Amino acid sequence: MNKAILLPLMLVGTLTITGCATTQPVSPQEAAVKLQARQFVVQEDNAGAYLSPYTSDGVTAEWVEKSINAKLGSSLGGAAGAYAGQKLLEQVPFVGGILGQRMGNEAGRRIAIQSVGGETYIRETSDLSFNDYNEMAGWLLVNHAKHPQFQAVMDATYQIYPELQTAYANVVSGRY
Repeated sequence: MNKAILLPLMLVGTLTITGCATTQPVSPQEAAVKLQARQFVVQEDNAGAYLSPYTSDGVTAEWVEKSINAKLGSSLGGAAGAYAGQKLLEQVPFVGGILGQRMGNEAGRRIAIQSVGGETYIRETSDLSFNDYNEMAGWLLVNHAKHPQFQAVMDATYQIYPELQTAYANVVSGRY
């Protein structure tokens, strides 16, 4: 390719990439303001697949308080599962690590659920639920981002619903 054409193309490419890389992240509060007009689908019962960490009167559910105190369970489960997977599949470390992490995340989730009183207790102490992680993440952001313990509540909820963390990141970044 001609050097006279290559240099301008490289410059445009660099500026495009640099422009994308310097975009400032949006704070949860800013994202909540942008989503204010959006209606999220929340069930006013505990029959949905994913239970809200807040009750209909705006306080944290009892299971969340227990989860905050027991959040070590998932971290330990994830680490133990990753190690077990690595040992089981030492000949294929990348696959072993991935499978181990998945096993560990599920083990950690089960540990976290048991440490807060089990799935039945979680359902009994919740009166709002969702069938979609993105809807849950958006609703939580819009309705509770200003709650003084919001991050601790979200961290505790991630122990029960690890996939919520990705959904929340997508909602905050505007990818949902």
